[in-house]
Amino acid sequence: MRSTACLLMLLFAVAVWAQIPVQNAQTPLQLPNQTLLPDVIKDPVYICPMDPDVRSNNPGTCARCGMKLVANPPDPKEYHLDLTVTPRPLRVGEPASLKFEVHDPWKDRPVTNFVEVHERLFHAFVVSQDLEFFVHDHPTFKDGAFYYDMAFPKPGSYRILGDFYPDGATPQLIAKTIIVPGTPPAPAKLARDYSAKDARNIRVDLETVPAQPISGQKTQLHFRISPGEGLQKYLGAWGHMLAASDDLIDMMHQHPFIADGGPQMQFNLVFPRTRTYRVWVQFQRNGVVNTVHFDVPVKQLGL
Repeated sequence: MRSTACLLMLLFAVAVWAQIPVQNAQTPLQLPNQTLLPDVIKDPVYICPMDPDVRSNNPGTCARCGMKLVANPPDPKEYHLDLTVTPRPLRVGEPASLKFEVHDPWKDRPVTNFVEVHERLFHAFVVSQDLEFFVHDHPTFKDGAFYYDMAFPKPGSYRILGDFYPDGATPQLIAKTIIVPGTPPAPAKLARDYSAKDARNIRVDLETVPAQPISGQKTQLHFRISPGEGLQKYLGAWGHMLAASDDLIDMMHQHPFIADGGPQMQFNLVFPRTRTYRVWVQFQRNGVVNTVHFDVPVKQLGL
C-alpha cells in the first residue's frame, strides 16, 4: 500500500510539472498573479534644463520658464569660461571690449554650438563691488566667441556672471572678476530694504515667506506689481531675477516659480549663506523693461 501511494504521488507530480511551460531567453518568467511592467517604463523622461524639478513623460515646453524639455539630460559638468578685456589698462568711462570664450571640461576644446536660453545664446550680468551698478545684457556671437562692448562707470572690481547653455550639456552659470584701476568705492553695507520701489512705469512691492529668510532653506519672494495691466513676457519669461550677496561671492539667476501674466509673481530661492543679498528683478510692461532692487538679510537658523 505504501509503495502504491508513493508511486501515485510521483505520477501526479510529473503530470503537474509537464504543464509548466519551458522559459527561453525571449520569454520572461512570470510568476502566478504577477503583472509584467508595461514597456512605457523604457520611455525617456523629459526634464526642463533650467528647472530640473519640472518633468514629463511627453516632449514639450516647461510651463514655468518656457524652455524646451530635454529627454534624459546629461549629468551637470562645469564648462570653462575665459574672459578677455581690452584695452589694458581699463579706464573709467572709456569703451572696453569683453570677449567670452567657452571650452569643454574634458579636453578644453572650444565650444561653438549653443542652445537659446530665453531667446538669447548668452546672458551677461555685470555688478560693481558697491552693488550700485547693474547691467543685464546679451553679448553677440561671432567667430566662435561672444563679444560685448561697455564702459565701466567707476574704478574697483566688477563681477560678471555668464549664463549660457552648451549644446548637449546643461545650462551654465559662471562668474568672472575684473578690476578697473583707481580708488575703489567703499564696500557695500546693506540693511533690510523691502520698501516699495517705483520704476519707469510700474511700482513693485515685496513680501518674503518666511518673513525672515534662513540660509539653506527655501524662501518664497512674492512680488506685487501695479498697475497690473499691460504686463508682458521679457525674454520669454514673466520676470527675471539676479540675487547677489553683499560680498559678491554668491550670484543666482532665477525666473518666476508661479506667474500667469497677472500682477502677482512668486520666485523661490535658497540663499546659501548668512549674508545680506541684493535682489534685482525685471518686469516688462507696455514694451518698457523695469528694473528695481531690494535688500534681503538672511539669518542662520536659531539666531
